[in-house]
Amino acid sequence: GVVGYATCSPHPAETRAVVEDVLKGRGGPAVSAEWIDARPLLPGLPELGEGPDIQLWPHRHGTDAMYLALLRRTG
Repeated sequence: GVVGYATCSPHPAETRAVVEDVLKGRGGPAVSAEWIDARPLLPGLPELGEGPDIQLWPHRHGTDAMYLALLRRTG
């Protein structure tokens, strides 16, 4: 299956760093997983970044500062 991590924060410590910490086992056992590119889920939105995660911005996307990362377990 796929796990999604979403938060309404633009702060790196609450977005990408959380996912990286889980994958590296900081604060608990490491998780064997691969990133899934989330950008194809929002094909009509510009400036989604290099991926595989997405950070939306109020001034660019007309949304809250939403973050989305998708992971698929590999082990």
